[in-house]
Amino acid sequence: MIRVLLAEDRGVMRGALALLLGMEHDMEVVAQVGRGDEIVAAALEARPDVALLDIELPGRSGLDAAADLRTEAPDCRVLILTTFGRPGRLRRAMEAGAVGFLVKDGPVEELAEAVRKALRGETVIDPALAAAAPGAGPNPLTARERDALAATVDGATVADVAAALHLSEPTVRDHLSSAIGKTGTRNRVEAVRAARQQGWL
Repeated sequence: MIRVLLAEDRGVMRGALALLLGMEHDMEVVAQVGRGDEIVAAALEARPDVALLDIELPGRSGLDAAADLRTEAPDCRVLILTTFGRPGRLRRAMEAGAVGFLVKDGPVEELAEAVRKALRGETVIDPALAAAAPGAGPNPLTARERDALAATVDGATVADVAAALHLSEPTVRDHLSSAIGKTGTRNRVEAVRAARQQGWL
């Protein structure tokens, strides 16, 4: 049996995926989590063969968790599941060690087959994304610029961001200013929106 871990913050979606994958003759869902910061612990306990991770998760993103799994549970293959398939996110997923990147609205048969392919060591990428990816440029934002932008999403002030990231306020302003310049926008709100549309955040 292929042992599967599911990480999805919406309970209904997680339950549906678990039910559908559990109906496959060769699969067993051995762990389900709703937060990104629970993924590694669940993987170490349940020892899944394949982890299906959403990107947008509370606590820690699925992309960050994928990178953690590469170190903590190297035998676990990671497939990223997302609502929005963007080339920038595909690139980040591959850099984090994922072997697959799929959009959630595909049929469950394709998802089950993707799990099998991942276990065989194959790379599985949504066809439309695979076609778009070569034209996508690399992410111009540094890790610190991404962190600073992400920390402003809920309207946090520069002081809030500085405290959260353990940086000085001038350093945070520099990172935000640089990110705004690189995204070709006028302010933090527009920079966050542009970075998300490109899959850089």
